[in-house]
Amino acid sequence: MDRAATSLPQQSLVDPDKYKSIGKGFSLTLKEDGARGLAKGWAPTFIGYSMQGLCKFGFYEMFKIFYSDMLGEENTYLWRTSLYLAASASAEFFADIALAPMEACKVRIQTCPGYANNLRQCAPKMFAEEGVWAFYKGVVPLWMRQIPYTMMKFACFERTVELLYKHVVPKPRAECTKGEQLIVTFTAGYIAGVFCAIVSHPADSVVSVLNKESGSTAVQVLKKLGPKGVWKGLVARIIMIGTLTALQWFIYDSVKVYFRLPRPPPPEMPESLKKKLGLTE
Repeated sequence: MDRAATSLPQQSLVDPDKYKSIGKGFSLTLKEDGARGLAKGWAPTFIGYSMQGLCKFGFYEMFKIFYSDMLGEENTYLWRTSLYLAASASAEFFADIALAPMEACKVRIQTCPGYANNLRQCAPKMFAEEGVWAFYKGVVPLWMRQIPYTMMKFACFERTVELLYKHVVPKPRAECTKGEQLIVTFTAGYIAGVFCAIVSHPADSVVSVLNKESGSTAVQVLKKLGPKGVWKGLVARIIMIGTLTALQWFIYDSVKVYFRLPRPPPPEMPESLKKKLGLTE
């Protein structure tokens, strides 16, 4: 999904004196580059995050089943938050390997004026100058950014859905229409997205600068940015990531509805565990 709007927070890291706020960033970008400036880097963004999304959601379902089988029914319920965290972290590890090359191209296009105008120009140029390493030098900080982000995204979403049906929605999920269920999905997705943005923003700042400056390390960039620098552009990122995450979950759930794929309800305590805890009559 297109995330070209990330050029604004990333540009604020490259030239914080010039891009002091979201409004000024939009106006300057429109003035200097026109509407096309807001869509700079759309191709690597679309390709990279499409590949990452496929791997992330697909592997998450796989790892969730894998870890659940290891734990057993009762422990799966008791340790469900830990299960969500472990499954999402495992999925993101592999998803970022797919994302890294396109992320490197996107950041180079957006933050290095004159370097390249599109993916077709950028990728061959980066390979000729730095080899394959140019596309993967940011994978470790990418893991630092994306794994906490994804852990928050999935665990917060799963638990928020559970809480919404328990305390907010006035009827059981089984009695809700598909449309009502999708509204719950979108709401939970947006809430999860806000927390995702906050958790991952410092590492995102490091990745943005690292992909721009050849020869720098994550530690060097972190020292250069300082405690305040890593939080620049957070408001823009919260708006963007909240909306993006909500749409991702909404689309994912809509696809499941359309193709009539399994959509398990929020977890309930197994009967065997209820008996052990003396919760049955």
